[in-house]
Amino acid sequence: MTATRAGILVVDDEPRSVEVIARVLGEDFDVHTALGAAEALKILENEWIQAIFCDQRMAERSGVDLLTEVRARWPEVVRIIVTGYTDPTDMIGAINDAGIYQFITKPWHPDQLLLAAQGATRLYQLQRDHDRLSLELKLAAPAAQARVLERHEKVLANFHFDTLVRAPDSPLNEICRQAAQVATFDIPVLILGETGTGKELLARAIHYSSLRSEQPFFAVNCGAIPDELLESELFGHKKGAFTGAHTQRIGLLDQADGGTVLLDEIGDITPAFQVKLLRFLQEGEIRPVGSNEVRRVNVRVLAATHRELACEVRAGRFREDLYYRLTALTLTLPPLRERRGDLRALTQRLLDHLSATHGKRAKGFTAEALGCIEAYDWPGNVRELQNEVTRMLVLAGGEHLGADLLSPHVVHGAAAASAKAMPFETAIRDSGPLKDRIERMEALILMETLVRCRWNKSRAAEELGLSRVGLRAKLERYGIAREGAFGRSH
Repeated sequence: MTATRAGILVVDDEPRSVEVIARVLGEDFDVHTALGAAEALKILENEWIQAIFCDQRMAERSGVDLLTEVRARWPEVVRIIVTGYTDPTDMIGAINDAGIYQFITKPWHPDQLLLAAQGATRLYQLQRDHDRLSLELKLAAPAAQARVLERHEKVLANFHFDTLVRAPDSPLNEICRQAAQVATFDIPVLILGETGTGKELLARAIHYSSLRSEQPFFAVNCGAIPDELLESELFGHKKGAFTGAHTQRIGLLDQADGGTVLLDEIGDITPAFQVKLLRFLQEGEIRPVGSNEVRRVNVRVLAATHRELACEVRAGRFREDLYYRLTALTLTLPPLRERRGDLRALTQRLLDHLSATHGKRAKGFTAEALGCIEAYDWPGNVRELQNEVTRMLVLAGGEHLGADLLSPHVVHGAAAASAKAMPFETAIRDSGPLKDRIERMEALILMETLVRCRWNKSRAAEELGLSRVGLRAKLERYGIAREGAFGRSH
């Protein structure tokens, strides 16, 4: 049975733009397209749309104008503006008039669109789950409320520490233990780690394991928003506070009163905004832009960054007093290259999820594919791994995904590590006798070719211009065997 894919609507009066965005999103979502506002409204009336990507500049009607109507008629639809504007006041107007979930500036990157679509459809589903459970609680008889609450607990369980997939001896275990221990204490936590290591997932687990779990959780990427917009996003603003502020906006800190806010990429905020944030953390008070009214809020602040914040303090780029306000406890998430023991469980979990999402059956990976995956360093961490598993699933012809489906650079990196070889550029710069350096490169080429040819030695020999006997001799010379490939037998 094929899983129902989330519906995405792309609106732009430029046919080429619509075509390109639809192509990027089409593999993962059910994409509908419209070349104007009138056509978009008809689609919304007849199709199940979870998120809408809309260009701001359109001849018939602006994106803000259209999405303002969408907000009034279909408030559950998550709205995203695609814009060429770079002036902060223009962006503030777009976000606040139409209740924009996210803005994407041109030129955009395909991964940026995919991440936005994934986040928007996830938010849509969470909103529906929350609304349904709230309604059921209101209507349920007292005897049935316990069952509804039990289901609610299952929804919350999706964000507990068990969702951070790991092996019994994983380095994440100690981090999760500390996070669980501190979750019920109302203190700030700083989460460090490279991009894609799961910092927001850990923050959500802390929130949903705390006494604030029934209250809101919001995450805001501080590094992607200019100061003027970030101040409005967090503190809110009064109508007419600046050009484009046509309506009053309630800031996230006010909306999260009683709950938790994650300030992601906190290391990227400017010195000027650091002062404003410090004042809030010290006083617990917010003042919307353009207002003289001060309001006290009770919000737990979690922070995350890929930067070494202590080094930023020593370099004078981050305020020391703000740093200590954010770091009652610091948790550092290791990159995937330091979690090789987790890769099997994590890769299988991703495959199960993606298989259900895309409606394509897959059972698992071959031993050789897992060997490559465990040997590769994954500089992009979980996001890169998820993209790779998605690619393998889409290209697979059977229920078990083999190493031949892996991207060349993954096979290259895995072979280099396992054969103790080096990438070509590194070998050129390396020291040592010419003969040794050439042999390292030759071993790497042999390993890559065999994996790509699925260890068909006749085909590999033909590709390399060798006889089968000659290839066998080289494999024996370098100790290359399929059973010992990538450092482990499976």
